[in-house]
Amino acid sequence: MKQIFAFEQIEDYAKYQERIKRFTEKLVEYQNILQKDYELRELPRGIVWTTSELATTTFSSIPIPAYTNKDLIYFTPDLVAWRQLFIQQLEGRDYPEIKAFYENLPEIHIFTILGHELTHHLDLFPDEFDEERTDSIWFEEGMCQYLPRKYILSDEQFAEFTHIETELVHHFKDKYGNHTLDQFGQGSYAGSLTSIMYDYWRSFLAVKYLVEVQFNDDVYQVFKEYHRWIEFKEEKSLMEHFGITSII
Repeated sequence: MKQIFAFEQIEDYAKYQERIKRFTEKLVEYQNILQKDYELRELPRGIVWTTSELATTTFSSIPIPAYTNKDLIYFTPDLVAWRQLFIQQLEGRDYPEIKAFYENLPEIHIFTILGHELTHHLDLFPDEFDEERTDSIWFEEGMCQYLPRKYILSDEQFAEFTHIETELVHHFKDKYGNHTLDQFGQGSYAGSLTSIMYDYWRSFLAVKYLVEVQFNDDVYQVFKEYHRWIEFKEEKSLMEHFGITSII
């Protein structure tokens, strides 16, 4: 993949140069796992490294400075901007434990977001970039959260992330939990940052449950069942197919 630097100021590039180098090297390791075990056959053409501002105002209007299309991954290596974004999710509510977690978020957690974007390119996901999909994208988004966290983070870090996002779902359920997770993708980016992230939290927790509880840590069987649902084009939703409508 080509490394493309899109900074308005040379100082920005200099500020993030070493982190970009670390992330690039680590991404090769994760890429090798995806190529070996998860049918990553065609890489994006490059990664556009940029500032949070450019990512969310110039290259896109999505309020999250990491996204991918068929050809490119756009990503900001700005750790401070990511911490501020995650604290913004709290909408000013007083959750000291969660706020402290995000205030001290290490860069390895940010790296998993880059891993998330690469995971979208797996051939295990159907026609990801060929059309606008609005049905049951929770599975893909949840798996793109789960796999990099599982392979990149320590068991302790993974457990901590799970705890924090479980708490966030609990705290914001009354405000944002009035729709089924199968509706994720239907105008998902039209709401507030927290309403968007709420479905990402739920998607991760749903996939974690499928892999670790329902399918006994066998992620390949989860994908197999997902493909069975796609193949037979069942009328019931993917949540219903997996039997987890009451889980999250």
